[in-house]
Amino acid sequence: MRAEAPLMNASTPDSTPTQRRTAYVLTTLAALFLTLDTVMKLLRLAPAVEGTVALGYPEHTVALIGVIELVCLVLYLVPQTAVIGAVVMTGYLGGAIATHVRLGNPLLSHTLFPIYVAVMVWGGLYLREPRLRALMPLVRARA
Repeated sequence: MRAEAPLMNASTPDSTPTQRRTAYVLTTLAALFLTLDTVMKLLRLAPAVEGTVALGYPEHTVALIGVIELVCLVLYLVPQTAVIGAVVMTGYLGGAIATHVRLGNPLLSHTLFPIYVAVMVWGGLYLREPRLRALMPLVRARA
């Protein structure tokens, strides 16, 4: 039986209190928006159905899209699966971007909105997850 290597190394410090607060604000904002969007789709509320149909999707796909979004959101919110959740949520949001580009929707208010959400998703995760910062450092370590 061999000992498992630690997930962090000495060069990957824990988050500072400011980073943790910022991370939880970003994560909460993203989660609240995505939860609202998911619930509206799962309950097939009129704004979600009308919006989805206006984007060119059949009405019967609204609940399925909501289930897919729910799976992505749950994966993101569970700490052990947060990174894979962020990855699949990025794919989901990429589909939203492609839809808006295809329809020629306004850039800042519609097409880039999923990118704003993705920045909150990844920003919150990056600030609270030292293993992610070790994998993708924004600042190069000094030699």
